[in-house]
Amino acid sequence: MSKLKTFIDIGANLTDDMYRGVYNGSKKHDPDLASVLDRAWKSGLEKIIITGGNLLDSQKALSLASTDSRLFSTVGCHPTRCNDFLSDPDTYLKCLSNLISDNKGKVIAIGEFGLDYDRLHFCEKDIQCKYFDLQLNLCADHKLPLFLHCRAATDDLINILQKHRDNITGGVVHSFDGSYDALQKILELGFHIGINGCSLRTMESLEVVSKIPKDRLLLETDSPWCEVKATHPGYKHVLTKPSTVKKEKYSQQVNTQVKGRNEPANIIQVLEIVAAIRGDDIGELADIIYENTENLFFNNNK
Repeated sequence: MSKLKTFIDIGANLTDDMYRGVYNGSKKHDPDLASVLDRAWKSGLEKIIITGGNLLDSQKALSLASTDSRLFSTVGCHPTRCNDFLSDPDTYLKCLSNLISDNKGKVIAIGEFGLDYDRLHFCEKDIQCKYFDLQLNLCADHKLPLFLHCRAATDDLINILQKHRDNITGGVVHSFDGSYDALQKILELGFHIGINGCSLRTMESLEVVSKIPKDRLLLETDSPWCEVKATHPGYKHVLTKPSTVKKEKYSQQVNTQVKGRNEPANIIQVLEIVAAIRGDDIGELADIIYENTENLFFNNNK
């Protein structure tokens, strides 16, 4: 990869058990997050935002972020985990708020939160809406951008966001895989769009991504999930293909990736596809996206 390209991964789940060598509760290899991060920095990553999925996960993310000046975190509760609020909503919200207040400079967004109607078996729609709305009260106190999750719920997401519009300081709908109509509604509210492998799974999705305004475009991996797969229609545009090995045979002594486990170094693949389908110069697009990310998340930390 050219050294002229630099990246900020706006969403990486670095606290996931897979980076400890544990897959579905079964240990397959030694923890290797240090190797994952080493590959990231050598691949052009300058910063990585670790996503917090609930209070405990946000605490873990901040603990990890404290180990490196290039690591940052979000704080919030994912829609599929909003049952966490049920026992004592006010206390849970206060704990999230305190975590933000106590880690200024490291917490650069409120989230990951929003709505997910594809996985209602984890958390009912009414509960998701109620506690998404409640978490948006954090905007008034902390003035941070939002890191939003939206699956099959654009209209409800927009309606709830509208109620808090006066207190919202920008944000991104990450891992976007919606329709052109959904894209337009999100853009009209002033938000950015985060693109990863899951955003590029169909020809229809490629068409939508090609129409995102350059000044609203951000990149992410959502690792260890959302890898670019060989079955995806945009894979033909991927030039950077790291060597991989099955998790059962993985060793840190050899600089390979674990097959099927995404990691921040692979953000270049997302850029390669996005630049190709848009017909953009890859270096120029990388620079624009980098500036978009800096302006949204990091200008207040300078």
